[in-house]
Amino acid sequence: MKTAIVTGVLGGIGKESALALCRAGYAVVGMDVIDAADLAAFDGYEFTYVKGDLSCAESRGLLVDTAVQKGELFALVNVAGVAPKVRRDILEMTEESYDFVMGINTKGTLFLTQAVANQMVKQGKGGAIVNISSCSAYTSSTSRGEYCISKAGVSMITKLFADRLAAEGILVNEICPGIIATGMTAAVKEKYDALIADGLVPLGRWGSPEDIAKAVVALCDGTFGYTTGQSFILDGGMHIRKL
Repeated sequence: MKTAIVTGVLGGIGKESALALCRAGYAVVGMDVIDAADLAAFDGYEFTYVKGDLSCAESRGLLVDTAVQKGELFALVNVAGVAPKVRRDILEMTEESYDFVMGINTKGTLFLTQAVANQMVKQGKGGAIVNISSCSAYTSSTSRGEYCISKAGVSMITKLFADRLAAEGILVNEICPGIIATGMTAAVKEKYDALIADGLVPLGRWGSPEDIAKAVVALCDGTFGYTTGQSFILDGGMHIRKL
């Protein structure tokens, strides 16, 4: 059985992506920073939970070791990400907040991808790596600059590994979600409700974790077998410039 790693597995996008991969026949090893309070959704599937912090090398090592014990490591889905604990104007952003966000979103993603890539190369059977970036990778939000910077970094991580791993048959792509209904966006629901009602999103609705999960599976199962280093923008058309 092919094994997939999913980080941030107890959040909205992570959980739905893990479930979609389970339904597609993968053994999934998921990691998150909290105690696994409710894993009932995974009953009947080949699923293993690892509690760990993506910014910690020890946690990343445990995650990869656990996955390798389950079988051939074929897919990595980097979902785990954090927003600043406090939104501040870019002129007031602190180093502590920057380090916190970058440590997980960018550094953690980079070095977990490195570890998984080396395992995939060792196996010699190809694989797929999917990074969950954000529309914030190319959209300015001056009250959470560290988040935007971190996701721009994820976009370059995607390109670098796509370039390096292409000859190994390992596809590396990213998904840039727009406004998705998750725990991260719950605190600003009213703001985004108003913006969507005002026409910010041409499709006229919030995105769902399931929308992202469908793309995750397609990028892992070979549907886009001639694509690597690509950004898939799933934002309901929000990126369209209009006159």
